[in-house]
Amino acid sequence: MPLHLVLADDAALIRQALAELLERAGMNVVAQVGNAPSLLRAVEEHQPDVAIIDIRMPPTQTTEGINAALQIRQRFPAVGILLLSTHIQIDEAVELFSSTASRVGYLLKDSVADFDELTDALTRINEGRQ
Repeated sequence: MPLHLVLADDAALIRQALAELLERAGMNVVAQVGNAPSLLRAVEEHQPDVAIIDIRMPPTQTTEGINAALQIRQRFPAVGILLLSTHIQIDEAVELFSSTASRVGYLLKDSVADFDELTDALTRINEGRQ
């Protein structure tokens, strides 16, 4: 059974390329979105296994992704969350990681170049591991 994913990143090119790679790996990207409100609607509609979320999204490029992930965790606790960021510091994500012991992960966008690492992280999150 393929993983069902929602992908949220404000950069359309990154979002589309990542979705294509995930589909080739046998995963099902059920929605691609570019902002937090669209992400919340897509998760509510599709209830994916995992939401892949860029930490910084419009309009302020600060914590919209983290805030959306916290809302998803509260409203849809069965949905796993993989945060992506270009930044090493994830101070804003501490609350998310503290509030739950499973189904949450974090990768630097540079790690996405190692596709095996990405698919392994998605599988671990879906299975409730970190």
